[in-house]
Amino acid sequence: MTETTRTMTDTPHGGENLEVMQDAHKYNAFLRSLIRKHAGDVDNAVDFGSGIGTFSDSLEIDTRQITCVETEPSSLAVLETKGFRTARDLGEIDDDSVSYLFSLNVLEHIEDDAQIAREMYRVLKPGGHLFIYVPAFQVLFTSMDAHVGHVRRYRRPALVSLFADAGFNVHYSAYTDALGFFASLAYRWLDNGEPKPLNTGAIRLYDRWVFPLSRMLSTPLAKVLGKNVMLAGRKPE
Repeated sequence: MTETTRTMTDTPHGGENLEVMQDAHKYNAFLRSLIRKHAGDVDNAVDFGSGIGTFSDSLEIDTRQITCVETEPSSLAVLETKGFRTARDLGEIDDDSVSYLFSLNVLEHIEDDAQIAREMYRVLKPGGHLFIYVPAFQVLFTSMDAHVGHVRRYRRPALVSLFADAGFNVHYSAYTDALGFFASLAYRWLDNGEPKPLNTGAIRLYDRWVFPLSRMLSTPLAKVLGKNVMLAGRKPE
């Protein structure tokens, strides 16, 4: 089996942001709902790039049926205490063995994302489901992206092509967090090259008051703009 996630940053960058984002309760609940929505008839799953497992337990299946793929040793230790199976690489997972694979805010860290898309295809069972969520629009790339190890941000058509070329049937793609696009654009204009750590108070304020409105606006703007872009697909039967 081949190693496929070593192109992820092995040294954690911006790990403090993981802790801050745990206070974004509405945003995290939204992401959990997306994971469940696109799961299909799931009996086992892979959370690719799971971090400390913030979203790994989103599905109503036993944690022992969820494999968390993660490279950072301290995160692996946390995941194991939570009862998840762990792997450092998709290459540790058998062909055609997974009914659902989801990955949130990970693919943007990986140089060879096409190879990872092919590996995701390999490990999924025929008919298995896929859900991907990543940052959108290279114009929003800032020093914070560089600080946390981002290689790129994605446009919707490019993300669709990436997974279609890997063999997936892509049946859904959309931008989300429309207001977040403009907030990130403002950050881009003010960016002086020194990444500013996420502010807990600002995150809570955005999460409570702005994000619900952003979700509503994201529906009519789903094919146009958003801070993030998501995709759902299946491996053909």
